Amino acid sequence: MTVDGTEHYLAITLPQRDHHSYAAALDLLKQHGFLAEPSNGKWWLRDRHKTLSFLAEYRDQFRDRYRAAFTPNFLQRTAHLRSAEIIAQATEAGKEFEVTIGLRAGDASEAELRSALMTGRRYVESGGKIALIGGTQLEQLAKAQRALSGDPAAPPAARQTRRVTSAQTATANDILEELSPGFEAPETWKSRSAALKNLSALPAAPVSAALAALLRPYQKIGVAWLWHLDRNRLGGILADEMGLGKTLQALALLQCLPGTALVVCPASLLENWRREAQRFAPQLRTFVHHGARRLASAAAAAEHNLIITSYGTLVRDEDLFRSVRLRCVIADEAQHLKNRRSQNARALRGLDAQGRFLLTGTPLENSLDDLRSLFEFILPGYLTAPPPGIRGTDKAWFDQRLRAQVAPYILRRTKAAVAPELPPKLEQVLWCELTDHQSTLYRRTQETGERTLIDLEAGGASESQVRFAALTQLLRLRQICCDPRLVEKTGMDAADYAQSGKLDALRELVAEAWDDGHRILLFSQFTSLLALLRVEFDAQETPYCYLDGSMSAPARQAEVDRFQSSPEVPLFLLSLKAGGTGLNLTGADTVIHFDPWWNPAAELQATDRAHRIGQARTVTSYKLIASGTVEEKVLGLQAEKRALLQEVFEASDAAAEQLSLSDLKSLLK
Repeated sequence: MTVDGTEHYLAITLPQRDHHSYAAALDLLKQHGFLAEPSNGKWWLRDRHKTLSFLAEYRDQFRDRYRAAFTPNFLQRTAHLRSAEIIAQATEAGKEFEVTIGLRAGDASEAELRSALMTGRRYVESGGKIALIGGTQLEQLAKAQRALSGDPAAPPAARQTRRVTSAQTATANDILEELSPGFEAPETWKSRSAALKNLSALPAAPVSAALAALLRPYQKIGVAWLWHLDRNRLGGILADEMGLGKTLQALALLQCLPGTALVVCPASLLENWRREAQRFAPQLRTFVHHGARRLASAAAAAEHNLIITSYGTLVRDEDLFRSVRLRCVIADEAQHLKNRRSQNARALRGLDAQGRFLLTGTPLENSLDDLRSLFEFILPGYLTAPPPGIRGTDKAWFDQRLRAQVAPYILRRTKAAVAPELPPKLEQVLWCELTDHQSTLYRRTQETGERTLIDLEAGGASESQVRFAALTQLLRLRQICCDPRLVEKTGMDAADYAQSGKLDALRELVAEAWDDGHRILLFSQFTSLLALLRVEFDAQETPYCYLDGSMSAPARQAEVDRFQSSPEVPLFLLSLKAGGTGLNLTGADTVIHFDPWWNPAAELQATDRAHRIGQARTVTSYKLIASGTVEEKVLGLQAEKRALLQEVFEASDAAAEQLSLSDLKSLLK
């Protein structure tokens, strides 16, 4: 291909017809009004405006993609054509920054550039000079301006100035560096944003020598990250995989801070936090605000370095805690805040705290809205909600923007990456066949439920009524998969009811594991099922420990201590909700999930009670799944949720919705 011409016309000679780029080049010329001249075999464009616009868009493409040869005449006659430049500037404006991004084209004014963009002209003339505005250049500018403004449909502007808060600098820095590689920011900007891109370069936090000696290298980085955010009046989510010491890292941060700090956690973890604080940060004056032992005033609170309380107690004593000037608040198991309208979330947001951090291995459980709720606490006003009713590509754009915004403030490490000394974790699905009587009950219940949903919809029931009926039906089917005795005993003999394919599989699995010297954590969501299993193991004279949500914290800790210190006890029965978090049960090396939960994060948290630092053996996790039932479909749904969690942790594009009514119906079919 050969290109000749001036700013007034172009004359292009295409390559031979059998050349690989001939067809694409021919289509391009036809689309832009070029006409063939048979006498000389060239394609001509004789219009100054069209010529300049075409050169703005395709001059670089002709050189790089088509490897075109530019004639000496063309090079000489177009040497005066320059390309517009993208400018990016950031200046301090009090505690915030002003960021300006736009175009610079020689001496052309902003008004002249604005006129060119508004009229679709791809060049600007000023002072006898011409500057071309490239298509790729314009696309990059528009992308950056939209990201900063939060408007995915905004047209590119000749110049745009936006206020950027301290929390926004990390995301804005990535946008501006991609847009303008030579972008120079103020030192304060760099200290708040650039440091988050190279965590190993963060200055160490002033942790005591005794505690620093206990921290693993990745934990020191985690504490430095928390310390950096706190110094810059920013918050964050420490989302390390379970077992990597989030509590220890949080205590190391609190040891560095003056004043009074508050830790809020589930009631079941109060004793764990008290013990960890006593062990790793004994110099902190610690008070557990719960039950009969409660602080009476803000003055009393100020006498302590660390106050530990539960979410329920915080809500009940909200007025007291609002009156306390807190140096830092750390909320553990932060999934309790995923509903921004909950009392827990409102009480936390109302605290007067300088530093705000969350600890959770699962910052996202259901949808990206979980993250918005969490960030309302740690960085108030940082995230803005997308317009209501958006769908498709617009929703994907906002989800992508959310992913970019939250990424700098979520620190997630996995055991495989930072704790290779841990033994591997093996996961296995054990498929169980329903017994004949169990299968009959399942199918009959399934058919009855489908008819109920059809009748409700035909009768004009609301979506919420249909959804409630579907959830009730789903619960019954899941219970039948576990043990028929969990549902009504209509139409079956008691002997038939005691038959369960899963129970048979469990008996064999437990017996084999015990014979081989393994110790087992057995999880179920149904305490009524655990009650049946207790009768089962009592009859077999199998020793076991037991824990569910109705137990007090001392009783719960006593059972944990008994299991950890008693190798002769092979089995620990736990409800998934009560035993899935905050426990260290490295005495076990086998985990059995009797019934699957649609959210894989909950199961993963439970399995990690055994697979954590201190474990010296390979941990094997078994899932008992009733084949051909709703449980098999739940397993597929888990894969989708696991992918969503992974995407968020890796700061990748992610989008998911809560279980819709159609999802529920598909599970029931």
